[in-house]
Amino acid sequence: MNEKTKHNLKKLGFYTLIFIVVVWMGLPLVVSTLYAFGTPDDYYNPHRIIPLHFTLETTKMLLFTLGGWEALKNSIIVAILAIIISFALGLPAGYAIARFIFPGKDTIKLGMLALKVFPVPIMAVPLVMLYIRLHLIDTLLGVALAHSAGSLPLVVLITASIFSGTSAELEEAGMVFGLTRFQSFLRITLPLALPGLAAAAMFTFVGSWNEVFAASVLTFSHRTLPALMLTLMETAPDYYKFAAAFIMAFPAMIYVAVARKYLISMWGIALK
Repeated sequence: MNEKTKHNLKKLGFYTLIFIVVVWMGLPLVVSTLYAFGTPDDYYNPHRIIPLHFTLETTKMLLFTLGGWEALKNSIIVAILAIIISFALGLPAGYAIARFIFPGKDTIKLGMLALKVFPVPIMAVPLVMLYIRLHLIDTLLGVALAHSAGSLPLVVLITASIFSGTSAELEEAGMVFGLTRFQSFLRITLPLALPGLAAAAMFTFVGSWNEVFAASVLTFSHRTLPALMLTLMETAPDYYKFAAAFIMAFPAMIYVAVARKYLISMWGIALK
């Protein structure tokens, strides 16, 4: 086997792998979208694999009759609150880890990762008891705090990587010319790190958007969209489940389309 044949075989294997990954990830989205708008008659027709007749009634029923629209607004509010809280706490911590040397720095970073080891369900009962005492049960702020706690280690580590990739010399030069450290951070470091921070915020948004367990155990009437869908899908017909999958996946697809360039920017900064 000559070198050209080896090269062509490697190329064929690479494109085959890419094709399998695309089909693996794209096929469920396509099927969910088709059956989300397919009619129930097409869904239950054993001689028809792909629906040929489409309707908006299923998604309209989920959104406007079964409370999906209100849950959608709750999910957006909770995700925005989670971003604000996690960045208010995580940004200074990430900056300190990136810029300063202090005892136990690596242990703190490892400890934050260790927090992700514990499964959330084992904390459900203590969390509910605590929320009842603090009057946070069944509130959007309570769910946002739970989501912030889950995303905070990720925010700290991502922002630390981003600040490590920005130039400390520029910041120090600003301080030489009369800026305070905070002013130097706001005017020099923050604009440089902004694309990466935007991507980190989108990670937090998606994490909060998809989280279902905490939202299910901490709310009763103010459910987020995943918690509501989980409740409804236990007894709903199958074509409603496809509509729910589409409603949940559609914002994530928009996120990928919007965030793609910010994600690349973040990786670029972090790898410098």
